[in-house]
Amino acid sequence: MGVCLAGPDPLSDPTFLRRARDGVTIQLRAQPGARRSALQLTAEGALKAAVTAPPEDGKANAAVIALLAEAWRLPKSSFDVVRGVTARDKTVSVAGDVAVLADRIAEWVRKHG
Repeated sequence: MGVCLAGPDPLSDPTFLRRARDGVTIQLRAQPGARRSALQLTAEGALKAAVTAPPEDGKANAAVIALLAEAWRLPKSSFDVVRGVTARDKTVSVAGDVAVLADRIAEWVRKHG
C-alpha cells in the first residue's frame, strides 16, 4: 500500500515547506540589518526573510518570526527557530494543523510568487 502524508497533496507544497506530524517546518535564509523588512521568494522558490533588526541577542530571530506570523496571519507563539539560531540559514517549526498551515502558506506563495 501507499504512504499516507498529512494533507491533500504534499507534492504541490512550496520547496521550502516540509510537513510534520504536529505542524510544518520552513527552510529560509535570513538577512538581518536590512533596510526594510520583507518576506519574499527567490527565483529558485526559496524563502528569504529580510529584517531590519540586528543579528544580536535574538533580535533578528524574533523579527523573522514576527514577519512570518504577520505574512501568514498566524500567532507568533506557534513559531520556533529549531535550527540555525545564530546562522542565516534557518529551520523554523510552525505548530498547528498541518493541512491548514500548508494551505495558508501555499496561498501566500500564490499571491506573492
